[in-house]
Amino acid sequence: MTAYNLAGFLEDSAARHPERTAIVFGELRLSYAQTDAAANQVANLLTGAGVRPGDKVALSMPNLPYFTFAYYGILKAGATVVPLNVLLKPRELAYHLADSGASAYIAFEGTPELPIGAYAREAAGEVDGVELFVVDPARELPWAGRTPVFETVVTDEDDTAVILYTSGTTGRPKGAELRHRNMRDNVLIDEALFGASVERPDTFLCVLPLFHSFGQTVVQNGALAYGGTIVMLPRFEPAAALKAMLAEEVTFFGGVPTMYWALLGALDGSVDVEALARNLRVAVSGGSALPREVHRAFRERFGVTILEGYGLSETSPVAAFSVLGQEPRPGSIGVPVPGVEMRLLDGDGSEVTGGTDAIGEIAVKGHNVMKGYYRRPEATAEVLSEDGWFRTGDLGRRDADGYYYIVDRAKDMIIRGGFNVYPREIEELLMEHPAVSLVAVIGVPHPSHGEEIKAVVVRRAGVEVTGDELVEWAKERLAAYKYPRVVEFADALPMTSTGKILKREIG
Repeated sequence: MTAYNLAGFLEDSAARHPERTAIVFGELRLSYAQTDAAANQVANLLTGAGVRPGDKVALSMPNLPYFTFAYYGILKAGATVVPLNVLLKPRELAYHLADSGASAYIAFEGTPELPIGAYAREAAGEVDGVELFVVDPARELPWAGRTPVFETVVTDEDDTAVILYTSGTTGRPKGAELRHRNMRDNVLIDEALFGASVERPDTFLCVLPLFHSFGQTVVQNGALAYGGTIVMLPRFEPAAALKAMLAEEVTFFGGVPTMYWALLGALDGSVDVEALARNLRVAVSGGSALPREVHRAFRERFGVTILEGYGLSETSPVAAFSVLGQEPRPGSIGVPVPGVEMRLLDGDGSEVTGGTDAIGEIAVKGHNVMKGYYRRPEATAEVLSEDGWFRTGDLGRRDADGYYYIVDRAKDMIIRGGFNVYPREIEELLMEHPAVSLVAVIGVPHPSHGEEIKAVVVRRAGVEVTGDELVEWAKERLAAYKYPRVVEFADALPMTSTGKILKREIG
């Protein structure tokens, strides 16, 4: 048993450099001492409300300083953070609250366009035992008046720090349990991956959603562990991002390929590209494959080579990465990060042998691999072996130098604008519509989002519905990145002899 709490990242940096700027949000600048004190207030709020070590606390918050306060406050209380996508609708939120067994829920009030608080109230009202705290900047904050001093609960490094919800390849979302040490060690490799140093802390532009593993580990936790500064933007807009990068002299940018594509498109005569390039030290990309043209253009304009990586929620998330200082290999996800092994497996779980053309399912083992899916032992056993190998569901190959390449994604999964979209969830919802007899959801190419979501629908006999009506119906029930934008009708869907839909024959 080893005592360790992930909240130590913030506490240690606050002790070393209390007056250093931890968070920038518009005109607001928060020191490490102020950020740590706010997290202590959240911890006091939660423990005062009866939250105990090991309890689950859900969090619906966009990229605002409140996210960091709440995240570390939950950890300080010895509880488990359950970050939720801010685009989820009440039905989806209620599922996550019930499935995680959350006893408390911190949610941002939101805006008329994105009423997170209203959705949270509706969802919490449907689940027993959830105490809701809504953060509304126009009102007194839930933790206002709480003491800014708190003695962090001692946890074990193998206790669950965070539960990240993922659908894997099929079915309803499952909670990947990540230990304190999973999250800690996935940050401590930053020294090797990015040249991170407490002697030369970076300034990070935070546009990746913090509820997602990439933004949470690489940006938020990575910055705070090394005494860096997080420049937060609540949403990604290329012009605003470039302006913030210049104003705050950003040295570290992490994004998905569509963000790099948008940044390049926003460069015009008013942008001081030379100043941007002088400041920028590291650029990292993940979420989906980076187009070679974007890779080339960014290097040409900024003088920085984008480092590509690979990971999943189940791997905290970073599993493989480009090698700092080496010439990149376009299309490659790099090599396993320090402390992590990767293999290619065949259908029966044996390691694939053969040359560089041999393809197998990528499996990962190391400090980053999750404990398992929360309260789902059967689902865990399907992907995690007793000796610690996690089967990703992604097919890949390995070159002679040990660099890995993804050749196909997890079956059927769609990546829209960097978000994973799982067709089965959408299909199950559409099947609830009275006019839908059968449906198959697929991804189709899209110039900026990578893929768009398309539903091919067989109507029920004698029942009429238009594509626009189905789109609107789904839009009311699914997060904005999930609902299909394209609906096509068919008399029948191609199937195998066993009744499985042949999606590869649907265009």
